[in-house]
Amino acid sequence: MFLSWPGTVRFRCARCVCIARSSDVVAGTQCNTDECPKVLVPPVVTLNIGPSVRTQAQWRSMTVCNARPAVGSGSVAGTAPWALYTERQRWWYLAILFLVSAISYFDRFVISVLLEPIKREFHASDAVLGLLSGFSFALCYAIFGMPVARWADRGNRRTIITLSLGVWSVMTVLCGVAQSVLQLVLTRVGVGAGEAGSVPPAQSLIADYFPPQRRASAISVFMAASTLGNLLGIGVGGYVAANYGWRVAFLVAGAPGIALSLVTHLGLAEPRLKVGFPELREEPESFTETLRHLTAKRAYVYALMGCVVYFFMSYGAIAFVPSFLIRTLHLPLARVSITYGSVFAAASVIGTLSGGWIADRLARQDVRWLVWIPALACVLAAPSYATALASLSYPSFLAMAFVALTLLVGGLPPVYAAVLAVCGSRRRATAIALLLFSATLVGGGLGPLAAGVMSDAFSLTYGSDGLRYSLLIMTSALLVTGALFFMSGRAMPRDLET
Repeated sequence: MFLSWPGTVRFRCARCVCIARSSDVVAGTQCNTDECPKVLVPPVVTLNIGPSVRTQAQWRSMTVCNARPAVGSGSVAGTAPWALYTERQRWWYLAILFLVSAISYFDRFVISVLLEPIKREFHASDAVLGLLSGFSFALCYAIFGMPVARWADRGNRRTIITLSLGVWSVMTVLCGVAQSVLQLVLTRVGVGAGEAGSVPPAQSLIADYFPPQRRASAISVFMAASTLGNLLGIGVGGYVAANYGWRVAFLVAGAPGIALSLVTHLGLAEPRLKVGFPELREEPESFTETLRHLTAKRAYVYALMGCVVYFFMSYGAIAFVPSFLIRTLHLPLARVSITYGSVFAAASVIGTLSGGWIADRLARQDVRWLVWIPALACVLAAPSYATALASLSYPSFLAMAFVALTLLVGGLPPVYAAVLAVCGSRRRATAIALLLFSATLVGGGLGPLAAGVMSDAFSLTYGSDGLRYSLLIMTSALLVTGALFFMSGRAMPRDLET
């Protein structure tokens, strides 16, 4: 199958090591250069089509051949970035990014299982704990995310990820030596500033390592790292805190990232450093122009709004679930760390990987499934979460929480794939960062704070059940999220762009 756009079509080997010397060949034949591994691969297509916008049918044709469309009205001579690497190299780079993401989530969420001992030591209210676990982190994560993303859209993304990893790991270690709530807030601000350089450049690299028809699956693998990170945060962090104290838990969380930063610097590849990669010759967009392009796409705007509400609920509820189990169901911290951590991990792995796999396959028939799957998942997760929180026994809570978590985390990877499909290659990191800026500042920042404030208010009347009612109210936001993702899907076909 070939693209039906008018223009100049040239076929050549997509696996040739020496791009400059690769010979033009007929599609389906082998390259005749000595350096080529002689692997039959789809052709690279150079197109002269004016604006680089795809229809839905053209998106489906991209699942067969790798295309590099023109910028503006001219044609780009070069190769698709994902054709620069072998399959083994792609998965090696994804494995490194997976570990970086896992450490990020470990350092980000370890505090959720440490809130109760921190509360006892500093005599803090739930509102203060919400500020500590949410807003203090989210503020700098959101503020630094945008300038770092602009750098990532133009500069060396490997360097950005390495520096960011080192910064947030050191700040996590410093959380363990804080002597007051104020010092904890300041160090969490540092963690947020460092982690701002993690997801946008990483997802931008993944979009260059993997072709469009495989991005949802690749992103789902990348996001499955959140499972490992949360398991480490809840399981390892909770175990260490129960046996050695919450300060040691922070030290254990921060140390691995310092060592991993060296692996990241030596092990990742930056496609922009490859000879012949065309983005080096493109004029960079101004930030104003980028915003104009993104906000003109209704699919992107609705996806962004959906993610804001999604993270408002998920961060607000998830941050307080261990406290809910300890306070309302009267469970010991060690048991919560092992059992709930295991359920969370299993649901996250199943949901994340299956969500990306299903989305890739359904999107080949209709690209709107990239956001319709998340819409359906959120609508089904809302009653599942409500049932779990209303449960009076721990086994029933775990059963329904498993269903809710599987749906909730399974819907998120396709959303990022949808964003990458509509934002355009020149503004990938900025598009992801703008989404995370809004979702983290409003959702991650205000979500835990709102849950904590409602818990304090309800606890005056309902005692330990006040937190339960607070989290039940938070789950209703998932219905709004589902509606916003559905509207994003309706706008996707006309907003697709390479």
